[in-house]
Amino acid sequence: MENNFNDYLEDRFENRPIFLNQKNNLLEIEEHMYILDDVKKPNVFRRMFPYSEVPKIPFNDRIVPHNMPKEIWITDTTFRDGQQSRAPYTTEQIVTIYDHLHRLGGPQGKIRACEFFLYSKKDRDAVYKCMERGYQFPEVTSWIRANKEDFKLVKEIGMKETGILVSCSDYHIFLKMKMTRRQAMDHYLSVIRDCLEEGISPRCHLEDITRADIYGYVVPFCMELMKLMQEYQIPIKVRACDTMGYGVNYPGAVIPRSVQGIIYALNKHAGVPEELIEWHGHNDFYKAVTNSTTAWLYGCAGINTSLFGIGERTGNTPLEAMVFEYAQIKGTLDGMDTTVITQLAEYYEKEIGYQIPERTPFVGKNFNVTRAGIHADGLLKNEEIYNIFDTDRFLNRPVLCAISNTSGLAGIAHWINTYFKLKGDDQITKNCELVKRIKEEVDAEYEGGRVTVMTDTEIIDKMERICGDLGITVGGQIGNKEE
Repeated sequence: MENNFNDYLEDRFENRPIFLNQKNNLLEIEEHMYILDDVKKPNVFRRMFPYSEVPKIPFNDRIVPHNMPKEIWITDTTFRDGQQSRAPYTTEQIVTIYDHLHRLGGPQGKIRACEFFLYSKKDRDAVYKCMERGYQFPEVTSWIRANKEDFKLVKEIGMKETGILVSCSDYHIFLKMKMTRRQAMDHYLSVIRDCLEEGISPRCHLEDITRADIYGYVVPFCMELMKLMQEYQIPIKVRACDTMGYGVNYPGAVIPRSVQGIIYALNKHAGVPEELIEWHGHNDFYKAVTNSTTAWLYGCAGINTSLFGIGERTGNTPLEAMVFEYAQIKGTLDGMDTTVITQLAEYYEKEIGYQIPERTPFVGKNFNVTRAGIHADGLLKNEEIYNIFDTDRFLNRPVLCAISNTSGLAGIAHWINTYFKLKGDDQITKNCELVKRIKEEVDAEYEGGRVTVMTDTEIIDKMERICGDLGITVGGQIGNKEE
């Protein structure tokens, strides 16, 4: 933590009515102390979440200022939330993926941590093998049941941090746990104190925060967490979990749906330092990535992700998406090796058997394939016209043109060279007999009334048949076989 962390805590908890904001250098006054609103009946925000209707997004036009931390990072839940929606990974697969995440995060450790289950021997074996790697980043952390025996297990393994579920909406407190807010808070604080007694840093997962009473429960609870942190001098992280994907990034939207409103409340009113705030998003309303970036922009240092967004229901925030979000808002990759993203995608498909949807950004088979004939013409002249960036450089994925009646000999040759990654003398030219034969067959199909572009499978089938007729293979042998 920062050197001035103790001073920060003192400012927050010694009831000083006026203090200097070190970020904007303005004197500020705490106008209200937030205390637990121990309601008798659950507040489920029924007008906002009618259930029998599509949820509502009301506005009050209260604008939150940008407040991006100086340093931001990514954390990963591939081995925890990511394993709750698919067949479990083997120990070997977990270790291989962990190695890739280490390389992807680069020397500055931009992928800061990975969380693991500890329930089974397989999970624990994977944890031990990953810890044996000796990497500083990603740090190996756990997610456990909130009991003393599991805390001891975390300590025995040698972990410094663990996640603890602290559901915070009345949907969970009243309807699932059958508790009052006071009972839930007292229970959680007791469990967290047990964790601190073992010398373990707790990471508190505020489940369902986008349906929670932010100022009636979440802020008072987090203020108590900060008091425990001051008492034990052990960091306590707060993970804001948009469990149902209800968060929105629209300026002036009402909490609890406002992402920036939640982050502002945690940092400004609950006193949680930005480096201890983490956002965990789900994609139920297609907002996982934009909500995660918004959390960064408004004072959250860590964004929790999973590879390819694999997670419960519609999934989590995709890790690979946040790598490129980071680069866009920071103007640098800070050493992250983005070519590892392609290696991971290939590993998932070839070794794990997971099929990534073809149009998935950055990792799908066709994410940078141009299919429209008029677009292909422009791409062949200058790939910047229809490619998002130099995908060959950053992802080892050169831009590809799908073949149609407008491709011509050059377009077909370009497709073959790119698809099969032929380089130098292995590349074929438009005068190659194979290219001419493919063009003849393609032209015949369009003369017969076809209007759609050719698929990769169709072109490969034609290539295999024609190569068989010509007695050639894809590679150096066909480069000189011309009419």
